[in-house]
Amino acid sequence: MSDIILDQAFMEEDTQKGKFLTFVLGTEEYGIEIKYVTEIINLQPITVVPEVPVYMKGIINLRGTIIPVMDVRLRFQKPVREYNDRTCIIVIHFEDVTIGLIVDSVAEVLNIADGDIVDPPNMNQTSQRYIRGIGKVNGSVKLLLDCSKLIGDDELQQIKPNS
Repeated sequence: MSDIILDQAFMEEDTQKGKFLTFVLGTEEYGIEIKYVTEIINLQPITVVPEVPVYMKGIINLRGTIIPVMDVRLRFQKPVREYNDRTCIIVIHFEDVTIGLIVDSVAEVLNIADGDIVDPPNMNQTSQRYIRGIGKVNGSVKLLLDCSKLIGDDELQQIKPNS
């Protein structure tokens, strides 16, 4: 029985390999490995939580589950932009944490082969700490994010559910 479950998990992961959900912040396009994405939802009322970093906008109640939400624009120190009808929340799950990422808009799901992903140029270590690689797609570039770097270790421990 466990072999069947492992085989299904392996096949599911294999079918998701190289697939990225792309989203827009300003004029740049970013990508997140699709295996981390659980759903995309419209912007919802956010309850502000005191004494959290400014990019952590608060928490939402997603069908009975309370999840923290982060404004990725603020996390990347981009200018504040008013939310509109294209603004949405990408819900991701990694390292036992579910978190919502507020983005300007979602673009599409792309297949990006390993050969079309290169290391980010060595320009600024601080700004590229979130970047896992650069995806080359039809003459444009997608900044591929490392989900584990979006949240610092201290913040991750604060929002991780107690076990």
